[in-house]
Amino acid sequence: MERLGTGIGWRPEIAAEIARLPGVDWVEVVAENICPGHLPPAVQELRERGTTVIPHGVSLGLGGADRPDPGRLTALAERAEALGAPLVTEHIAFVRAGGPLTASPLMEAGHLLPVPRTRDALDVLCENVRIAQDALPVPLALENIAALINWPDEEMTEGQFLSELVERTGVRLLIDVANLHTNRVNRGEDPAAALDELPVESIAYVHVAGGVERDGVWHDSHAHPVTRPVLDVLAELCARTTPPGVLLERDEDFPEGEELAGELDAIRTVLKEAGHVQAA
Repeated sequence: MERLGTGIGWRPEIAAEIARLPGVDWVEVVAENICPGHLPPAVQELRERGTTVIPHGVSLGLGGADRPDPGRLTALAERAEALGAPLVTEHIAFVRAGGPLTASPLMEAGHLLPVPRTRDALDVLCENVRIAQDALPVPLALENIAALINWPDEEMTEGQFLSELVERTGVRLLIDVANLHTNRVNRGEDPAAALDELPVESIAYVHVAGGVERDGVWHDSHAHPVTRPVLDVLAELCARTTPPGVLLERDEDFPEGEELAGELDAIRTVLKEAGHVQAA
């Protein structure tokens, strides 16, 4: 699996800071926010410097009952090709429901909603993943999401669900350690137990992000500094495997470049302590 190194989520608000950050090996862009024929100049400049750019989709809704929309798949494929990306990523989630088959209006959630961990839901997800894989020019990796609730009558743990998904489809995994921490606070799930059940050899890369706890609920805000508990989950993952890449996400309340550099250094420190990077 391709070695990516340490990266950061590219956002136009911090494009200048990212261009100056030392040691950024790759970036991730939100696929729906770029146009293949008119890449942002800052993204094009990163590509010309040899920085890998990976498109990260948010709207396929592979966990939904409907089959993936061909137009959305075509758009994601076009972005992968325009960026020369080695893979594309999406989420294990559903984002819309309703429509003609349900005699109700089609509703867009505007949010990544958790897939029930049931056999029936896994069957639907696996078929949708196969359709997406056939339509994409590069490998697909899927991200575990943060959730506030558990669905009733679930039949599998997070680790079991992801493991069987990989076994049945060959899809790669994008493991978000902040989301594992979110699920610990909000759903009472042990990140270490989930990691123990994962096929870690299928991990394409890892997300790290900040959040905040209010009234006993963890909000995966991507607008706060990365906390120690999230870095501890990253360390748990690194104790089990060498992640091909680790990426810092920030989507709101953007700090100065110095603070971003400090968070990247904290990630590198975890990797170094696990023996996965050489000391400077």
